[in-house]
Amino acid sequence: MARIAGVNIPTQKRVQIALTYIHGIGRTKAVEICNTVGIPAERRVNELTDDEVVRVREAIDRGYTVEGDLRREVAMNIKRLMDLGCYRGLRHRKGLPVRGQRTSTNARTRKGPAKPIAGKKK
Repeated sequence: MARIAGVNIPTQKRVQIALTYIHGIGRTKAVEICNTVGIPAERRVNELTDDEVVRVREAIDRGYTVEGDLRREVAMNIKRLMDLGCYRGLRHRKGLPVRGQRTSTNARTRKGPAKPIAGKKK
């Protein structure tokens, strides 16, 4: 089991797919990392040598913000918006959609499960 950026990545998957288990690395960045390190696309994690794992780890540390640092940065950005009291910050504070979606119907992911309103029959 290879451990990169504090995450145990699955050993049976291809390297490009396994790297996406790290928060902040998607398919595009995973392919980019594999190309810079020189790992073929069909190589699996359990076939990697220790040297290759170290090179991947160094490439991620050097060029990308991932895991804890990225989560902290995003949380600080949201906190900044809330402290400013701007529109987006108020939407975050109220737990409503931030990017202009409708809320009269839908928006259940952001608002949570529907709460019945007393006396609203008919």
